[in-house]
Amino acid sequence: MIAVIGAGAFGTALAASLARNGPVVLWARDAQHVQEMQATRENARRLPGITLPTAITISADLDDVSDADIVLVSVPAQKLRAFLETAGPQLAGKPVVACCKGMERGTGLRPTQVIAEHVPKAATAMLTGPSFAQDIAKGLPTALTLACADDAMGGYLQKRLTTPNIRLYRTTDVTGAELGGALKNVIAIACGAAIGAGLGESARAALLTRGFAELVKVAQTHGARAETLAGLSGFGDLVLTCTSAQSRNYRFGESIGAGENFDKGVTVEGAATAQALEEMARQAGLDLPITRVVTGLVRGELNVRDAMDMLLQRPLKEE
Repeated sequence: MIAVIGAGAFGTALAASLARNGPVVLWARDAQHVQEMQATRENARRLPGITLPTAITISADLDDVSDADIVLVSVPAQKLRAFLETAGPQLAGKPVVACCKGMERGTGLRPTQVIAEHVPKAATAMLTGPSFAQDIAKGLPTALTLACADDAMGGYLQKRLTTPNIRLYRTTDVTGAELGGALKNVIAIACGAAIGAGLGESARAALLTRGFAELVKVAQTHGARAETLAGLSGFGDLVLTCTSAQSRNYRFGESIGAGENFDKGVTVEGAATAQALEEMARQAGLDLPITRVVTGLVRGELNVRDAMDMLLQRPLKEE
């Protein structure tokens, strides 16, 4: 049996797809939310219009997770540590797959590193790549990266987590897969802001391309492999997130560019990641101009026009 922790849109979508293979437990923290889903067989709060298969057991009891062979954790990266401080004992000794993207503010740690701190005996892995919850839940074809340092465990997880509509590609480069998934959200905010401010598609293309250069610079500094960054978890996820209004990070940036309010109830991982990344870059002496202006936009210290002027007025250089 597989357990999915977190009944947000992505966690629910994964549970719906995995239920085509066998029993799944979908765990949610909010007992009232669980009762709603049990009664309607739908996650109307996060993934409306999708009927949850009967193979999914919906629960707010962590004891129901204890029987799972594999646990997928799909809670926001900034809330992962708090969850694990409570739930760590139930995950001990199991393969734990992070399904959240981001860097923890204050520590700069990636999701698998946070899991390793709290569940040291767990086999950790990362599931990431270009995907939207609605597509997965509807059974539309999706390709993702499964990153696990233990290649044998990665092969086992690849077989267990592949579904009729999700094709998994395996890598041992966990660092590259995690950083690609985290940093692309920062660039998506920049691209959304450019479009929201009416700066045009050419500006978005420039930000996407130069943003990818920043992503590569950071990831390779941490030992990531170039082929990982050029794959699904890097370039693939970057393109999807920077070009579709289905992306929360892109929509958040678009609202900044248009001077509109954004729903504070929607998780925007790129906002926290930008600030964590800027602090890490300062300590490492890395020049990340797009990340720097995104941090300024998120904090309200810059407007989009000033941010673009800062980027355009940088010294000329070779590509």
